[in-house]
Order: sequence, then structure tokens, then C-alpha cells
Amino acid sequence: MPYRYSYKHIFTPHACLLAFFLIFAGNVKAEEQDSLTHWGFSVVANPGTILNMKQFDGKYVVPHKSNFSIGAELNYATLPADSDAFASDYDFPVFSVGLKYASNKKIKFLRDPEYDWRPEDVRNYTSYLGDTWMLYGAMKRKLYRSKKWMADITVSMGTAYSHDKYDKNDNVDNEIVGSRWLIYFGAGLHATYRIAPQWGVGAGLEYWHVSNGALNRPNRGANILGPSLALTYYPYYETVYNNRNAKVNPPFNPYWYLNFTVGLGAKTLEEDWSYTQFDLPSDDPEYRTEDFKLYTSWSTEADIMYRYARRWASGVGIDLFHGSYASRIEEVDKINNPPDKHSPWSVGIAAKHEAFFHNLSMHVSLGAYLYREMGYRAKFIEKRYYETVGVRYMFPSLANLTLGFKVKAHYLKADYTELVLAMPIRLGKKQ
Repeated sequence: MPYRYSYKHIFTPHACLLAFFLIFAGNVKAEEQDSLTHWGFSVVANPGTILNMKQFDGKYVVPHKSNFSIGAELNYATLPADSDAFASDYDFPVFSVGLKYASNKKIKFLRDPEYDWRPEDVRNYTSYLGDTWMLYGAMKRKLYRSKKWMADITVSMGTAYSHDKYDKNDNVDNEIVGSRWLIYFGAGLHATYRIAPQWGVGAGLEYWHVSNGALNRPNRGANILGPSLALTYYPYYETVYNNRNAKVNPPFNPYWYLNFTVGLGAKTLEEDWSYTQFDLPSDDPEYRTEDFKLYTSWSTEADIMYRYARRWASGVGIDLFHGSYASRIEEVDKINNPPDKHSPWSVGIAAKHEAFFHNLSMHVSLGAYLYREMGYRAKFIEKRYYETVGVRYMFPSLANLTLGFKVKAHYLKADYTELVLAMPIRLGKKQ
């Protein structure tokens, strides 16, 4: 029988990324060089290993933990000739929009039948993590630059789409991804060698994370780490290198400010997931459900911050959290766990840092609970500390009112996702 070529062979993820690269490369040749001074592109390959498999050890058979991703980035470089103080302070960073495809076909899960499962909880097929598309924005900041070599650090955030997710009918052991749409975060460290005036080849170390921010279950999340190889077209490199000392450096006067933040969040419960997966009888309608109730939470923060540079501020704050789900956790705990304390209120103290680029900022914190009573399970899965990461935008016309979002997590495992509204109040007179 003759082979029949299918359109599916054309629209594969790798073919789409290759087309993106070729089309952009064709446009580069078609345009005048001067008009592309700011613009460039990269193609990146990244074999990786999924990190959070330790929590599966002894319970699941996971024969392979490796994946492979390929991506393309459209880069915009800030240049000394037409740059501003922020770009100068960051030593002329590069901003990128990236599209990445991860092939996760080798990462499979199967509950080990020799573990102490109930017979009805074990399936005779393997489950798959599922391939993932990621669309993100990134900022690359140089660590070192010479005529031939450049080293940089990159931070990226965006969204992701997973081809497969948890399904109680045919993908029941995939506890990593419980939603099609996910939150993406990445970071990388790279070194690039200039092989031609406008071209470079590079290698680095990439970390990236996808999860649904606890907005659905399951949500262990995927953490990937591995080396990367890149081919970069950067016609702006000569300009930046030759003018690297042409800094735009207006004076900046450090100052203290108070930052008051309120947040409204949402989450699903790990307790609900565990209860419906492992505690209910298999004939119960809610056994292995895929429909989890979304609970609300809110938080307030009071921070004292010191902006010691145009681009950075650091400080400390007191965080107050309220979870409407405490009574539900108490209800579930009473079924299988020993008696424990439950309170909707939590209080923590946290070290905080914010990186600014004009009105846009990235906010991170690392905190420790002073008071938290969320039941028996929380003592084992939450630890006594927490971390947050988020993005904010300031509106100067609204008295510097700031709007953004953040994800709060315990040991890189999301607790909830929330929208935040902040008001910074500068202390002392503006100089």
C-alpha cells in the first residue's frame, strides 16, 4: 500500500518552531541592517530531568525522568545610544518573547502494585506527563561581556499548555499536571561565544517550572533542570560592546518606603485531593473526581522597604493570611488523622526583594510562620516557611497604586494564586 502523506507531519511542534526560525531569518535578510539594530533571535535546545520524582519513590514506577525541549526567542536589545537610566543600570539588558515546546513522552507513571495500595487503586496501564507548550516573556541581564564572550542570567514568566493532564479514566497516575493551562516560570545561566560579527553559540543551565498554581488538583507541578545549547543572532552586540561605557547615569537618591498590600486568592485543597483519591470507596460518585471546589483566601502585608538603587529595593514585612478552607480541612482530618488544631488565620514574617524596570517590577519573598494551625497534613507538606513570587505594575497617575499577581508556595509547591493591590508610601521628602 503506498504511503499517504498527512498534514499532521507538517504541523508538528518541531516543524512549527523551525518555520518560526526560517521566516524570521528570511525577514532579517530582507530588511535593511540599520532597522534591525535592536532585534535578534535565538533557537535553543534543552535536554532536561524532572526533579520532583523523589516524592514518588517506592510508590510509583517511573522508568525515565528525562525530557527534551526546543524553543525560539525573539530578542530586543536596549542600546547605549538611545537607552535610559534603567537600561543603563541593568547594563543594557535584552528582553525576549519566547515559544518553547517540551517533549515529555518518556516520563511515565505507574503505581507500584507491590506498594501498600488498595487493589482498586492500581491500574494496569502507564500514565503520561504529556507534552507542553510554553509562551513567556524574559529579561536577560549580562554578567560578563568581552569582544568574544558574554555570560548572562535570565528570568522568565508566562503561561503553558499541557497536551495531557490527570484523567481518572486513562491518565490516573499523572499527579504532576491537573490542568491544561498552567503557570510557567524559568531561570537560566548562559555563556555565549561570538563565532561571527552577528552570530553566537552558547551553552548554559536551564530551570523551568509549570503548575496550575493550586487552582486545580492534582498539582505537584513539574520542575525541570538541564543543560542548554543555543544559536543566537545578535546584530546589536558590536554596538553594545563598543559603547559599553556610555552609561546614562542620572543621580538616584535612596529612600525608605512603606508598602501596604492586600490580596485576594483562590486554591483547591490537597486534603480534598487525597481524600477523594485514596480514602473514598471506589463505588462512591466522588471517587477520583476531577472537579474540586475552589476556596478563597485573602492576605494583607505591611512592609518596610529600602530602595537603595533605582532598580532594587529590599526589606522586611509582616504577612497576615486568612483561609476560608480551614473548616473543610478540619472536617477531612477528623476522618483519618489524629486530632489537631485548625485556624483560618496565619501570621508570618518575611524578607522581601523587588526588582524594578520603570513601572514594572518583580517581587519575591521568603517567610517563616509565626503562627499557623492548618491541621495534621499541613505539618508534613508545608514546612514552617513559605515563598512568594509575582509581577506588579505601578500606575503613577493613581498615586503609585500597584496591581499584580503572585503565587505563594511551600518548598516550590503552590499554596494559592492571588491578585494583589499595593500602595507604596514614601518616607521623608523627595529630593
